Amino acid sequence: MRYPIALLAAGALLTPMAQAAGNEFNPQISLIFDGVFYQDNVDGEGVESLLEVPGINGHGHEEEEGEEDHDHGHSHGLEEGFNLREQELTLSASVDNYFDGFVVIAVSEEEVEVEEAYFVTRSLPNGFTVKGGKFFSGIGYHNSKHVHSWDFVDQNLAYGALLGDHGLVDKGLQLTWLPSTSTYALFGVEWLQGSEQERFGTVMEEPEEDLGLDEEETGPKIVTAFVKVSPDLGDDHALQVGAWYAQAKQDQQELHHEHDGDEEELGLEGDASMWGLELVYKLDSTEAYGAGDLTVQAEYLMQNKDWEIMNGDEAGEDVSGEQDGFYLQTVYGIAPRWKAGLRYDVTGLTNDLELPEETESFDESDRISAAVTFYPTEFSFIRLQYATADIAESDENIDQVFLQFNYSLGAHGAHKF
Repeated sequence: MRYPIALLAAGALLTPMAQAAGNEFNPQISLIFDGVFYQDNVDGEGVESLLEVPGINGHGHEEEEGEEDHDHGHSHGLEEGFNLREQELTLSASVDNYFDGFVVIAVSEEEVEVEEAYFVTRSLPNGFTVKGGKFFSGIGYHNSKHVHSWDFVDQNLAYGALLGDHGLVDKGLQLTWLPSTSTYALFGVEWLQGSEQERFGTVMEEPEEDLGLDEEETGPKIVTAFVKVSPDLGDDHALQVGAWYAQAKQDQQELHHEHDGDEEELGLEGDASMWGLELVYKLDSTEAYGAGDLTVQAEYLMQNKDWEIMNGDEAGEDVSGEQDGFYLQTVYGIAPRWKAGLRYDVTGLTNDLELPEETESFDESDRISAAVTFYPTEFSFIRLQYATADIAESDENIDQVFLQFNYSLGAHGAHKF
């Protein structure tokens, strides 16, 4: 059985830490710095507007002045001028002959958070691996990547609108199986607690009593399944295709709705499901320092929600929502240590909310981004990015300029495929 070198890197999904030189049981420690200078043409509101595009997840509905956002998690928010985003303190090591351990602590100016903390088994038979703790889900291709390994400064619109700025990350258990076949094929299932989600399987924090919403159910509330296949294309070419499905058994939302001429606040509760497709192609050039390397990456996501109205005159009536999104991006090594990237991302090609007496449809939102990145060494990069976005219900296009500086101190394992 033979896999090309580029595809073997995909095994990082199973054992994500590189072994320390000398004694593999000594923890590897690294600190990743991320700073961004940001400007836009809408008085600094561009980032927030892109995270709240109109759609079924509560955005685009008229809200009362002073109402708080009930989303969980936090964003990689930026204001105009200089920004210090999350700094990641990473520790990884082999616990013993049976487990590897990995912890990422995200430090911002406002808070300290455990972004990931999990174990991975090392020696289960027949290609099985178990991961447990808090981790980025294995669904999709982009979801499991940390910010410093993104090819662009910010989150794509599809993930931002349907999963949230951090994607799907939660506490739980993951089981993967890598069968011994001539073609690389990885199968996985996950059981996630479902208590920290921004867009999918969201449970409202301290909702108003008159919304009639239930208390948060016990977990796990989210189940996922995924498959990734990489045919052998030789040493210079790599291709990965994948598909996934996720189900959340509790999803809540507050909806402002006009009924019989009166504005009312509706409490919605039910379940949600999502599925997605991914395709990644990589060309490993023979030129030095990444010149000529090519990556083409695309994903499509579809989200469905089925709620019941929990309060008011329409209590017991059904409400359903459907919204999709996709992105397509390519990154090319234009010279040694220089990469240029182009991304198109969109959400809302399908974007409908089925109410008891009407259907509310939202327009699509899309964006084009271009980035140039210089890598002085493998430990740092400087990125200049321009983006222009056409957001539904916005009076003008949002133009954004980012200048990002990122570096890594200490040991840092190889990135996944």
